[in-house]
Amino acid sequence: MPKKDFEIIDHTGDVAVIVYGDDLKQLFSNAASALFSLVADPESIRQQLQRDVKITSEDKDSLLVEWLNELIYLLDAEQMLFGRFDIERLTDNSLKASCYGENADPQRHRIRLGVKAATYHMLKIDKDSNGYKVQIIFDI
Repeated sequence: MPKKDFEIIDHTGDVAVIVYGDDLKQLFSNAASALFSLVADPESIRQQLQRDVKITSEDKDSLLVEWLNELIYLLDAEQMLFGRFDIERLTDNSLKASCYGENADPQRHRIRLGVKAATYHMLKIDKDSNGYKVQIIFDI
């Protein structure tokens, strides 16, 4: 059975996802994919535009939340939907990524959920012999 990238779980008043990755770069990329799968059908997002994103933070957990919140900002401020995330550099406190997507088009994209923010609630990146795992709760 292929390993899944993420799963969506019920959480009162919010949406929670559990994200998996073989390494931290894949975990961060899959977390971004999970976010945008909540917002719109990933299959409908064309990779027409590239946006480079750079984030710094005090630790990996904060970096993950700030990465997702930067993507939510781009969605809110510029109506950008992303479908692919290439994490080029990732340390404990910095990230550089190229994100590929397009402007939201009401004719093609049915917006599923308005996501306000990724939260720190119960957030902890775990590593075991299968790789990395994190639960992220989104404020909707």
